[in-house]
Amino acid sequence: MNQMDLCVGADKLHEECGVFGIYDFDGNDVASTIYYGLFALQHRGQESCGIAVSDTEGPKGKVSAHKGMGLCNEVFTPEMLEQLHGNIGVGHVRYSTAGSSTRENAQPLVLNYVKGTLALAHNGNLVNAPELRHELEYTGAIFQTTIDSEVIAYHIARARIKTPTVEQAVAEAMKKLKGAYSLVIMSPRKMIGARDPFGFKPLCIGKRDNAYILASETCALETIGAEFVRDVEPGEIVTITKKGITSNRDMCLADPKKEARCIFEYIYFARPDSVFDGVGVYHSRIQAGRFLAIDSPIEADLVVGVPESGNAAALGYSMESGIPYGTAFVKNSYVGRTFIKPKQSSRESAVRIKLNVLKEAVAGKRVIMIDDSIVRGTTSALIVNMLRDAGAKEVHVCISAPPFLHPCYFGTDIPSEDQLIAHGRTVDEIRELIGADSLSYLKLERLYEMAGGKPICTACFNGDYPIEPPTEDIRGSYEK
Repeated sequence: MNQMDLCVGADKLHEECGVFGIYDFDGNDVASTIYYGLFALQHRGQESCGIAVSDTEGPKGKVSAHKGMGLCNEVFTPEMLEQLHGNIGVGHVRYSTAGSSTRENAQPLVLNYVKGTLALAHNGNLVNAPELRHELEYTGAIFQTTIDSEVIAYHIARARIKTPTVEQAVAEAMKKLKGAYSLVIMSPRKMIGARDPFGFKPLCIGKRDNAYILASETCALETIGAEFVRDVEPGEIVTITKKGITSNRDMCLADPKKEARCIFEYIYFARPDSVFDGVGVYHSRIQAGRFLAIDSPIEADLVVGVPESGNAAALGYSMESGIPYGTAFVKNSYVGRTFIKPKQSSRESAVRIKLNVLKEAVAGKRVIMIDDSIVRGTTSALIVNMLRDAGAKEVHVCISAPPFLHPCYFGTDIPSEDQLIAHGRTVDEIRELIGADSLSYLKLERLYEMAGGKPICTACFNGDYPIEPPTEDIRGSYEK
């Protein structure tokens, strides 16, 4: 396999989605607040976004919604937000790991059924989506999307017919779901948040004046001026009504011994100003850099991070080692995931368009370059080469995660094993492929310290899946 022939744009990890919900008890319109909350969560998904709102004092089942392909500021205009009237609502930003990236798959999903209306936003990935989907199809269900979020919504709607409340219907549906999910659900008079029993994906509760908020990350709460209340616990269902907020931890049989938070929330996905289950993301990344300096000491003149997620780890390495921390890369702030990528035949490089090296910072120096991961290796090889072209005397690469050896089925687009540069190769062979003078990875046992001792999922590193993985790779057909 020629590493340089692979698509550079596909050589970084991506999270699937961000969710946001708010219930304003004073009756104020919430669409603009949801917009700004989604804006704060834009890093979690840049392919599509959407907002659905309702008036708890208005006609039951009347939902105003708008969604589309692109970033929040591309999909929504001030005029559009003004047309979305309602004091309760949910929002979503999406990145698809595989399969179709279409408007039909954008969220929130809005379902009209015999008991009323549901609007659902989902972050995560189910491993048993095909079975659940087939079960519904053989009883006459007609699907409008290819996402497993619609499977979840259908099962909630079906359970609601036989249960007295929406939250109990959510609990019944959760008994069937296997995999990762954080849900924000809007019914005509309630907002519900639910987190899978393993706690793969984050979900937190906030409060602003007389309104409650549910969000994927605490940074979204701070953006809208809300106070952090607490995290939704693994396996917990929270229900928000005009009477306040209630919790039920008994419906879904959560087991603290089986919790498995996604470690990449700490390493890469979450914004550094977020706090995930009581652990600050920025602190975790600083710790990762310190651990690299302790476990893999290198003689060098400068420590630099690959923007953005490598910066904090690089600072931690510098703090621990005493080697000066510096800036080696200038990032083009106007290049998102949606920019037109150069053709393979073009001399322009997607990496060079996004990043440029400060020659005066690295020329003649031994440079330690900190990055969060190496997936296929193409991007790392190009960046190492860019540093050498800028005059770096030595380039030492340190990765603030262990080597990727296995795919992820829970919402991170880690590809199949044959596409992972670390699979079947030694560290020295990888070092040679990317052209570095040395290569160091974070030790597996350090991950638990990074997560503050919380139980985490390490399957992509060691194959120890908290849930039995599917026998077929479902990610191309059933994605979130």
